[in-house]
Amino acid sequence: MKKTTYFAAALLGLLSAGCAVGPEYHRPPVTADQSLPAAFAAPVPSATNEVVWKIAEPAAEQPRGEWWQLFKDPALNRLETLARTNNQNLAAAAGRFEQARALAASARAAYYPTLTAGGSPNGDIARARTSTDAPESGHATGQSYTYNTFTAPLYLGWEPDLWGRVRNQSAAARASFTAAADDLAAARLDLAAETAADYFILRALDNQRNVLVDTIATYRRSLELVKNRRAGGVVTDLDVAQAATQLHSAEAQLPVIQLQRAQLQDALALLCGRPPMDFDIATNAFAPAVFPAVPASLPGDLLEHRPDIAAAERRMAAANANVGVAKTAFFPAIRINGLAGFQSVDIGSLFNWSNRMWAVGPTLDLPLFTGGLNRAQLAAARAAYDETVAGYRQTVLTAFAEVQDTLYAQQLLADQWSAETAALASSQQALQIANHRYEAGLVIYLDVATAQSDTLLHQSTVARLNGDRFVATINLIKALGAGWPAADHPRNP
Repeated sequence: MKKTTYFAAALLGLLSAGCAVGPEYHRPPVTADQSLPAAFAAPVPSATNEVVWKIAEPAAEQPRGEWWQLFKDPALNRLETLARTNNQNLAAAAGRFEQARALAASARAAYYPTLTAGGSPNGDIARARTSTDAPESGHATGQSYTYNTFTAPLYLGWEPDLWGRVRNQSAAARASFTAAADDLAAARLDLAAETAADYFILRALDNQRNVLVDTIATYRRSLELVKNRRAGGVVTDLDVAQAATQLHSAEAQLPVIQLQRAQLQDALALLCGRPPMDFDIATNAFAPAVFPAVPASLPGDLLEHRPDIAAAERRMAAANANVGVAKTAFFPAIRINGLAGFQSVDIGSLFNWSNRMWAVGPTLDLPLFTGGLNRAQLAAARAAYDETVAGYRQTVLTAFAEVQDTLYAQQLLADQWSAETAALASSQQALQIANHRYEAGLVIYLDVATAQSDTLLHQSTVARLNGDRFVATINLIKALGAGWPAADHPRNP
């Protein structure tokens, strides 16, 4: 048997004996007791005023995808479309996603041999001169030579994945790509939620402004009435001063609301990728057609739909694969190198068959001493994995808190709104009584002013709470990952 046959047999045996090194990936438990909440629920007061918990069963027809259409508000739908199309932060997230896709593809390329043409060490075309004392067959020639060299080479290189370095690098790149896809979904979710929340806060400010404008008009009429009564000698200057003070105090509140609205409108312009000076949202009373019903309780496994949790878990998998990459540095690396082509001192005869050349053989890189570099890199990879584990657990725990808090907000804001609405009705009744008694001369104007101020306060609070309830619903949808079901986004490189 020829020597080359022995060499090939030995090489095949070595390749077949190769195996991947590195830890097998297992998703770690979120909590120490390896348990997750079975359900989330808002507290419901019982007959004894104790807190009880009700586990609901969400319906299968709950919304998917463009969840903001639940609110049946055309203006909101238009803003969401603009934001998804023009937002620059979302465009940047899409760019990072495409980068991760390309890196995953480049990691897979390491599985295959490389073939390059040209690029010989001395150049494909070279002119050279030898030294007079250059050794030849162990003796100095005493004569120099000047000659041309023309080379047309092909280089082949391939590193067998004996210990799984390429496999682990590819796995890490794939996991990073999937995490980037989840990051893109999270960016879309954050953008949609922020746009909707800002819009409903702006509408609540519109409602507060309408309440204040109507109140100012009422205060002006009251001031005219008091002035007329003062002219008739029925009341004193104190009543006039009190009515004027109340009017001007209400007028001073109007610029504050207008400034807040202008700032929110500019924020929405930025979210929609538009210049603020060319962006306008018409003033409108806050009266959405639909207030979406939210279950009082939601199963805990819905949190699996959150893109930030999915991204954190994939980063954990990527870090685990990088530990395997670091471990392969302790093992020898074998690379198969090949060279073939033509070489001649005369370009005219370069491609003659007699001028062909070739060489093939392995190179072995055995790490004998690296000054602790490999151990340090392995320790760093393990520490990076531990960091991602802690980050994943913290992300999940944060999600638990966000869902529970938003469910609390759903229930408690509804209770507060109901109580405030009842208080508003009572204050309006009190104001009506105070006006009649003042006109009859039974009370001073301070009683009317107090009743008017109370009514304005409750009207503004009801308008604000109405907006807060919509924002709480948006926050719950966001906390559950783009609605009750998961948002669709690309997952495979």
